[in-house]
Amino acid sequence: MLADLLSESYDADLEEAWENERTATPVRAFAVRLHATGCSLRETTTILTELGVERSHGAVWNWVHRLADSVSDPPSAKPTRVAVDETAVKINGEWSWLYAAIDLGTKLILDIQLFGRHGTDPAAAFLHGLHEEHDLSEAVFLVEQFGYRTALARLGLNGRVNYTDRNLIEKWFHTLKMRVDRFHNSWVGSRASARKWIEQFVHYYNHQRPHQSLDGRTPADEVLN
Repeated sequence: MLADLLSESYDADLEEAWENERTATPVRAFAVRLHATGCSLRETTTILTELGVERSHGAVWNWVHRLADSVSDPPSAKPTRVAVDETAVKINGEWSWLYAAIDLGTKLILDIQLFGRHGTDPAAAFLHGLHEEHDLSEAVFLVEQFGYRTALARLGLNGRVNYTDRNLIEKWFHTLKMRVDRFHNSWVGSRASARKWIEQFVHYYNHQRPHQSLDGRTPADEVLN
């Protein structure tokens, strides 16, 4: 059972992230996955102790951030329908806005960005970055009316207001916030450190978390295969 858990968590592509570590790579990957899926640092270290691995909260925290620094970008996609939205997150007691886009076909999170404010200009900046990473030639963007229609027009992208089909991005925000609120109401640290944690969560969502609607495959599997 333990061997199965460790093998499921291990990703050979991330081997370089674990260089010069005294703890076996599958154990570190397993601990990071536990933290990403809802266990606090204390709960993660308790589980490791039960498995005979004594490590500090700080060690697990370092593993999480080292992996966040090394995760690959989402695979390049050619989506046909993309839901885009933003949500407010509190960092050091101050509000920032997290923008995210999801491919409704493959369930792949295409990109995330944090901004100090929201509105047309941040929306346009986010969509511009998205355009540089993915082939959006056939994409239709499903958006709320606020700020996005002007941003799409600026970039010559096709979009329409939709409050039904785009609920997948709202569900993803809900999952993310449940994970954050499980431990604290606000990140303590810089916006850059919050972004790294979110990127690690996105990597888990895209590459490790199986989706029932994809017959147990991950979004990355769906794009790459």
